[in-house]
Amino acid sequence: MLLKLVEQSGAPPVHLLAPVEARQMYRDRRFFSQPDPPEVALMRDLEAEGPAGPIPLRLYRPLGSSQDQALPVLVYYHGGGFVIGDLDTHDVLCRELANESGCAVVSVDYRLAPEHPYPAAVIDCMAATRWIYANAASLGLDAGRLAVGGDSAGGNLAAVVCLLARDDGDLPIRFQLLIYPGTEMRSTAQSHQTNGQGYLLTRDTIDYFHGHYIADPEQDFEWQASPFLRDDLAGLPPAFIMSAGYDPLRDDALAYSQRLSEAGNRVTHICFERQIHGFITMGKVIDEANTAVRLCADEVRRALSA
Repeated sequence: MLLKLVEQSGAPPVHLLAPVEARQMYRDRRFFSQPDPPEVALMRDLEAEGPAGPIPLRLYRPLGSSQDQALPVLVYYHGGGFVIGDLDTHDVLCRELANESGCAVVSVDYRLAPEHPYPAAVIDCMAATRWIYANAASLGLDAGRLAVGGDSAGGNLAAVVCLLARDDGDLPIRFQLLIYPGTEMRSTAQSHQTNGQGYLLTRDTIDYFHGHYIADPEQDFEWQASPFLRDDLAGLPPAFIMSAGYDPLRDDALAYSQRLSEAGNRVTHICFERQIHGFITMGKVIDEANTAVRLCADEVRRALSA
C-alpha cells in the first residue's frame, strides 16, 4: 500500500533530481510517513570543531532524565546516501531512540556530496565523535559509555568510525548500531539484483548516490568507503545489525554481520523480512517500524547500562 501511494503521488524519483531538490523533497516527505515528534527532556543544537569548519550537532536527553545526570550517549549518523538527509529528517528517530533507550543521542550533520565527496563524511563523523567524547562532561554525558550508530549511509559511517577508533586506540566505543548499512560500494551482492527495482530504494538511486559520493571508482576498494573489504575486523565493539527483506542492501548487512562474527566479535543480526529500505523512520504508516525502533533502543540500553 505504501509503495502504491508513493507511485500515485507523482513525486519524481530521487535520481532524477538535483541534489538540492532531492534534499528538500526528503525533508518534506518525512511528514507523510514519520510519527509526530515525541517530547524529550532537552533538545539542544551544538557545533563540534571539525577540520573543515564547525559540524552541526543536535543533542537529545530522554524524558525522565535529570539535568545533572551523566547519561550514556549514542552518536548517530543519519542516512541518505551521503547526498541527502540532515538533523531534521532524522529528528523523530533520534527522539524515539533517546526516550526508548534512556540514553542521550547526539545527531551529526556531516558534510554531503557532491559538494563534499568521500571521504568528507568520514572525516566529519570521526571528528564529531572525538569532540563529543572530549567534551562529554560539559554536555552531561558519560564518556565511558559511548556508542555509535546510523541507518543506511549512516550505518556505513558508524562501521568505519568503529574501525578507525580501534586502529587509533584512543576513542573507546562500547557498541555499534547498524541499521540496513551499506558496507560494500561495488553493490555486487545478489540482493542488489533481486530488490533493485520496485521497493523505493532502486538501483538507479543507489547509482545516483554512489556517483555523487565516490569521485574515483578505485575508491570503492578503500575500506573507509567499503568497510566490508577491511581485511582485519577483529577487536570491534559489539554490534546490532538490522536489515530489511526487500532492501537492495539486505545481503550487504548479512555479509558484514557474518564477517564480524567470524572475526570474533559479538554480533546480533535481525532481518525484518517484510520491510523495505528506510522503513524505520516510517512509524506513522508501518507499525513494524515502531517495533524496530524499540528493538534498537533496547539493544543500546543493554549495551550501555553498565
